[in-house]
Amino acid sequence: MRVVLAEDLFLLRDGLERTLREHGCEVVAVDNAPALRQALREEHLDVAVVDIRLPPTFTDEGLKAAIEARRDRPGLPVLILSQYVEQLYVHELLASGDGAVGYLLKDRVTRTEQFLDAVRAVASGGTVMDPQAIARLLTRSEHGDASAGSPRANTTC
Repeated sequence: MRVVLAEDLFLLRDGLERTLREHGCEVVAVDNAPALRQALREEHLDVAVVDIRLPPTFTDEGLKAAIEARRDRPGLPVLILSQYVEQLYVHELLASGDGAVGYLLKDRVTRTEQFLDAVRAVASGGTVMDPQAIARLLTRSEHGDASAGSPRANTTC
């Protein structure tokens, strides 16, 4: 499996890259949004693992790059790995209905296999969502945002 990994924190990026390589993945690792955009355009990939906040502004550049790439390549598998639950991000990621998406919280991934299972599931077209992200999205829907829809949770390949 070929993975584009976008993470600005060296230790986390290095650890994720090593983990993926140890489990048979080819990894293209980047540490900023412009490099991510380029990798998403140019690399043949099976899945992108993307941090939301990347340099240069450390706002939502990683997610924006991933969403833009999915517009250009519908169904492009993207797993967001973040410290934050952002309702708009979850909604926008699921909006196309194409699947092959995931949203995990970094501090809630507690086992290597949990992470690898999520990467594999998204790469194979599945949807993997952290329960807190689902709860936030459903809370938004209950408060009058009917366009948010109802996500599917699939944590198996």
